[in-house]
Amino acid sequence: MACFLVIIILNSTNVIADINVNSMSSIIRNLLLFGFIFGISCTSQPEQQGDSTAASDENSEAEITANPLKEAYFGNVHIHTSYSFDGYTNKCPTTPADAYRWAQGEAIPGGGGGGDLQIKVPLDFYAVSDHAEWMGMFKQMEDPNSPLSQLEFADRVTDEDPAVSFQAFADFLYDFSTGGELSKEPLFSDPEIMSSVWSEIVETADQYYKPGEFTTFPAFEWSSNPNTRNLHRVVLFANSENVPELAFSSNDSEKPEDLWKWMEESRANGATLLAIPHNGNASDGLMFALVDSDGNPLTQEYAQQRMNNEPLYEISQIKGTSETHPDLSPNDEYAGFELWDYTLAATADRPTNREGSYAREALLDGIQLESEGKGNPFKYGFIGDSDGHNSAASIEEDNYTGKFALENNPEHRLIGVEGFAEKNKQQVREFSSGGVAGVWAESNTREAIFAAMERRETFATSGPRLKVRFFGGYDFARDFMAESDWVKIAYEEGVPMGGQLEPSQGDAPVFAIHAIKEANGANLDRIQVVKGWVDAAGEKQEKIYNVVFSGDRELDANGEIEEVGNTVDASTATYTNDIGSSELMVLWKDPDFDPEVNAFYYVRVLQIPTPRWSTYDAVTLGIEPVEGLPVSIQERAWSSPIWYTPE
Repeated sequence: MACFLVIIILNSTNVIADINVNSMSSIIRNLLLFGFIFGISCTSQPEQQGDSTAASDENSEAEITANPLKEAYFGNVHIHTSYSFDGYTNKCPTTPADAYRWAQGEAIPGGGGGGDLQIKVPLDFYAVSDHAEWMGMFKQMEDPNSPLSQLEFADRVTDEDPAVSFQAFADFLYDFSTGGELSKEPLFSDPEIMSSVWSEIVETADQYYKPGEFTTFPAFEWSSNPNTRNLHRVVLFANSENVPELAFSSNDSEKPEDLWKWMEESRANGATLLAIPHNGNASDGLMFALVDSDGNPLTQEYAQQRMNNEPLYEISQIKGTSETHPDLSPNDEYAGFELWDYTLAATADRPTNREGSYAREALLDGIQLESEGKGNPFKYGFIGDSDGHNSAASIEEDNYTGKFALENNPEHRLIGVEGFAEKNKQQVREFSSGGVAGVWAESNTREAIFAAMERRETFATSGPRLKVRFFGGYDFARDFMAESDWVKIAYEEGVPMGGQLEPSQGDAPVFAIHAIKEANGANLDRIQVVKGWVDAAGEKQEKIYNVVFSGDRELDANGEIEEVGNTVDASTATYTNDIGSSELMVLWKDPDFDPEVNAFYYVRVLQIPTPRWSTYDAVTLGIEPVEGLPVSIQERAWSSPIWYTPE
């Protein structure tokens, strides 16, 4: 049990208590569908299907000891394998079974001219979510017993020469976009083939589920991408009971409303599922547009349908962070973190619309719509995730292996592959290391983790596994966080992240916040509360409060503090924990509360600076850090919001 030093902060009346423990480029340009960046992989290694980590199912969820105060579990649910068309075309050598082996700490083939992939610290839960579009079909073309292997196209797309396979796929995409011959091939829409692949994915998730130790979920990705604007969703099932025979793809419909209708029908047939939209920064304003797919203004019915089906949003992944943007939050000095400013076009097109693309602006739009009686369609909790297309989630900054098999090579990641356009090389350099989903659940089981997602008791990180608690209420005692059972009290007297505060009877809400660094990871710099509200004039407002921070720094008259410092040595890609704190706690009261206006609050926790993956790669290659890329970054976590709505 840690010993907490209780310090009453005298110079900040809104902080009640601070409890702190210190401690071929032409081909590339033609690959427009979905905008994925395709690469050339010179090494394709054999599959390793093995069953050494396959679940024995000896334990049942009923036998697992539950913690009513919940534990933090970490995982990813946005993972692709060779069963995704773009993973396969990039010569991904691994399958869904390999993905689950990797997440538990086993080494799997990486391809791309690099070595095996192996995570340093295993994850608690994982879900393979291969694209529903042509799911597993390219992989099946390797099998002489599959009718797909008899197509002339199969000889081309399975060719060992990447230039041949890429050109084949370019032709495939062109035909499907123009109604060409390949689009008319019945095998590409054969329900028996599609069902068999989906069934295998579901069965593999069941095989590797170990209740209490390692949790898996059946999942797929619905990959709607109108005009290369990203509207993708991961569709996650709580279990394999009554899972539909076919996954719903953007070939069925590109409209989210149709996906939600399909989900509702699946739910009526006994399935339990939710959807997680992701990567809004690449949507060019479509992800959180204030009109529906047909251009109609949003209604209360629309808001209810959206929130019934997708309670979470993926705020950080390989293709950057979509919390906010400096153009939207000019007063937020940390708004520019790991931005990936592209649409999903291989032509490296830039988006032109910021509004409708970022989470904070969506939260603001949501409470404004709610204040107008139109419901809140953007009442999202947060998770981080990967979007890795090589069975592995490249979430460890010092163990980064890229998005595709091609990038399993530091030279390919930083210097680029010969024949790639410079703008495509730059897109790869600007990839992040991927995010992590944190959930507060009673146990490491499907039932408990899925329930945490449904109630939005989740948090996102940019990769590290730091833990964040966030509770809101009105009756917390001034010193209750010094008690050993403060979490129990917080649940009894308040609401956790993802929750809704009761209307105020005149008092301002008080928030209990706790963050602890990742084991063997970087210390913490500060905790901030991000508040958004709609003022009496109907205008959207936001403010960031530095509520607790490491060291002996003090808030100035504007509520700002000096930087924590930077110990990163770029020549060795190292840092020290000589600055920062291992743990930060605070009980904070909103000093600007107005009980008559709609508001939300979420927590942002910043680590001290650490080397970016590109700095580690530069040291490996013996070169200077690449100009234009950050040498160090401040990794971070975001809690799900807590909302306040007037009576």
